[in-house]
Formats: sequence, structure tokens, C-alpha cells
Amino acid sequence: MTCALLLDMYFTCEDLSRLRRCLADVVRMAGLAEPRRSDFVLAVHEVTGNAVQHGGGRGRARLWYADGALRCRVTDDGPGLTDEAIPATLPDPCSDSAFDEDGRGLWLARELSDRLHITGGAGGAIVTLEFELAVTTRRATPGLASAAIPGEPARR
Repeated sequence: MTCALLLDMYFTCEDLSRLRRCLADVVRMAGLAEPRRSDFVLAVHEVTGNAVQHGGGRGRARLWYADGALRCRVTDDGPGLTDEAIPATLPDPCSDSAFDEDGRGLWLARELSDRLHITGGAGGAIVTLEFELAVTTRRATPGLASAAIPGEPARR
């Protein structure tokens, strides 16, 4: 097994934009091409934003490469959550609930990732996102525009 730690960063709300820039640079150097690089940064941003808002105001992001995949583990000190926190379908954007409280961010992170695992309990959440380096296009997801294959129109 080939494994290399690429980034280890503690963060608060004030650090989120710097974390996004660092993630984008590191995954670019690791070989993750667009549009997957933007998918990765957005998915991790959704999870880190949840860590700040619902997980005690701070967290830790660790990014590593292992056997052809990039893995980012985000941990926090909040009340914890499980995979059941992710809605099965995209929550209604016209609902009265706040955007970040109905699971849309976690839903989006799961849809953009090749794999997303949530563990943890009362001591905090542990969310691990995985992106294969060999995958270069988005999966077709209802309600989420997929990247176009060169010479073909984008799918919806």
C-alpha cells in the first residue's frame, strides 16, 4: 500500500478560505484534474463548514494519497453524526428550513465524492471523503449537472 500525507490543518471559520486554496493546490499537484478538482474542493468545503457550524467551531482536515485515491478526513468536537444525517434525495430548496440545517451540504458532498463515510459519536464527527485519481468526469446525478465529455453536451 502506497500512502502519503499531503496536508494536515486545523481550522476555524476564519481559516476556511485558506483551507480551500491549500486543498486546491495540493490536489492539483497530486494529479486530480478538473472538473474533479473543483468537486473535491467543494465537497470538502461543505464538510468543513458543517464542522465549524455544528461541530464546536473548529476542526481538522487531513488529506492523504493512498493507492490511487485522495482521501480527506475531517474531524470535529461536536455532538457527532452518522450516515443517516445525509438525506437520500436532494432536500427541497423551497423549504422554510435553513440551507445548512437540512443536510444539503452533506448530500452534495456525498454526490460529488466517489465514497463518503461518516463515523463518530458524542466525541465528534469523522467524515472521510474519497476521490479516485483515475476518474475524470462526474457521475450522472439527478438534479446535478454532469461534466460534459469533449464533443458532447453536458447532461442534466
